[in-house]
Amino acid sequence: MLDDRARLLLKTLVERYIAEGQPVGSRTLSRVPGLELSPATIRNVMADLEEHGLIASPHTSAGRIPTARGYRLFVDTMLTANRDEITAPSLAAEQPQKVITNAANLLSNLSQFVGVVMAPRRTSTFRHIEFLRLSEKRLLVIIVSPDGDVQNRVIFPEVDFSQSELVEASNYINANFSGLSLEQVRDRLQTEIDTLRSEIATLMKTAVQVGAEAMSQAEDEVVIAGERNLLSVSDFSSDMTHLRRAFDLFEQKAQLMRLLDVSSKGEGVRIFIGGESQVVPYEELSVVSASYEVDGQVVGTLGVIGPTRMPYERMIQIVDITSRLVSNALSHRK
Repeated sequence: MLDDRARLLLKTLVERYIAEGQPVGSRTLSRVPGLELSPATIRNVMADLEEHGLIASPHTSAGRIPTARGYRLFVDTMLTANRDEITAPSLAAEQPQKVITNAANLLSNLSQFVGVVMAPRRTSTFRHIEFLRLSEKRLLVIIVSPDGDVQNRVIFPEVDFSQSELVEASNYINANFSGLSLEQVRDRLQTEIDTLRSEIATLMKTAVQVGAEAMSQAEDEVVIAGERNLLSVSDFSSDMTHLRRAFDLFEQKAQLMRLLDVSSKGEGVRIFIGGESQVVPYEELSVVSASYEVDGQVVGTLGVIGPTRMPYERMIQIVDITSRLVSNALSHRK
């Protein structure tokens, strides 16, 4: 358990290191207003902090830098972020994909790091379905979800249908099943289409099956913006290995998906600091994330990825306000 003096010194060291990016020595800390400790006393306290695993000494410097454990203590107990300090433009209530793309860019622009957004989990409920004849035995199935998301799939039925027959099939589905999930439609089609010709019934069953698979895909999309921002971060630009590992993470979207999925299970803004767990695989990276909602239901996660030496207070504000903007934009769409 740290006493107040040790906590204040750790807080000051972390803030100075985040601001300047250089190991912090006892002489530098002794000049900080408010500490009022001699260099000798500071060295003793720093030795205690190092023994607790909160700071470490790089080989090339007599100064100290925070460890992942030190950052965690700083983030959990020493930050007082005011979420209303960041001014951000509103996100227009557009197509969900457009909102998500704009949100990733907003996160990147405000943070000057990497913005990531997990697109809303797809719903298999549909508002409208339409069949379009492309050529002989080749049809385009167009499925529109209640929020306006559009899925297109090409199918190859065994029978060649005319466009009038396709209109008949789509009209029947839209009139009788709109607002249901495609799984429900598929089940009801087994018993409710005796009045239709068997060829049309087969067409509708095939289309609904393909549509259900398309709209309930497990691979949710992750939108990433601002990867190039890391090129100007000294922590990465001075070490190509760190930079290469960061870009590897962005390419492995499945790993990002797992990280964002963990984030969605908590309330408010969550911070994952590299090296302290298996959630963030690289010691030099941290993630600040939050979930967002549509009409009160959590449907996705967004966040900022950057160096462990990031201004956490500002990142918390950026992520928090962006999650609220996305929630509002997607909830208020007509």
